[in-house]
Amino acid sequence: MDRSKTFTSALLVFLAGVSYGTMAPVIKTAYAAGFTWQQTTVGQSTFGVLLFLAAVGVQRLRGVQWQHIGTRQALKLVGTGVVTCCTCVLYSISLSYLPVAVSLVLLFQFTWIGIVIQVIATRRAPTPFEVGAAVVVIIGTVLASGLFSNTAAFDYDPIGMACALGSAFTCALFMFLSSRVETQLPPMQRGLIICCGSLLLASAMCPTFLFDGTMPAEAPYGFTQGLFALMFPVLLFGIGGKNLPTGIVSILASAELPTSIILSALVLGEGVDTLQVIGVALILGGVVISQIDSIRT
Repeated sequence: MDRSKTFTSALLVFLAGVSYGTMAPVIKTAYAAGFTWQQTTVGQSTFGVLLFLAAVGVQRLRGVQWQHIGTRQALKLVGTGVVTCCTCVLYSISLSYLPVAVSLVLLFQFTWIGIVIQVIATRRAPTPFEVGAAVVVIIGTVLASGLFSNTAAFDYDPIGMACALGSAFTCALFMFLSSRVETQLPPMQRGLIICCGSLLLASAMCPTFLFDGTMPAEAPYGFTQGLFALMFPVLLFGIGGKNLPTGIVSILASAELPTSIILSALVLGEGVDTLQVIGVALILGGVVISQIDSIRT
């Protein structure tokens, strides 16, 4: 792969991580408005499907044809959507028990989990730069999360912690699947099927969302989540991730944390201290380290 294509793919995955960074502030704001994790989850999936439907509709009007796919291909994509919905469910539950910073630091274990999945799936050992980048990102994540700024940092609900760790695994698994499953399909068509899988699981958890008047009230939060936490990541991971190793995808997606911290400060009024700034700098440094191999080739 040429250097420019590698850089473009890395940039797309980095932007997917940035998009994910909107998730925690929006969910916390929705909770403050009185919505539950079930409602925010199904709202995200519902608006994700609607956004993809609109995009596919525009493409069809412009003459873009729907590519035929088999049942097995469709089921793979639906399964990928179920996995990303699991991430949303587990992460949303953890945010109802834990501060944003703690949920984030546990979610961000996907950085090393992604490398483990890569090793298992490809039987290729990670490069020294991948390992080094993962270590730097993990250290930066712990600092940026604000754990060391909290005197009661280790007195947290075990259910919330278990859900946050579970979301780290499903997040890493989604990144792997999203960059590998049926990536030859048109991005919009592929994304729509993935989002339908997400909506399938989400609707089972909150089946009355469309009929009890919740949807219009939750729409500002659902639309924002559907756009930034579902549509953009599915498209960007699908386009850029297929050209990169899973471990690198996980590291680049760490852009979510600095984004969450910045938005939490701006939207939720959460303070940012010196250690958090250092942590953000380390994460960005880890992203650079992860790309040294491709820059040198």
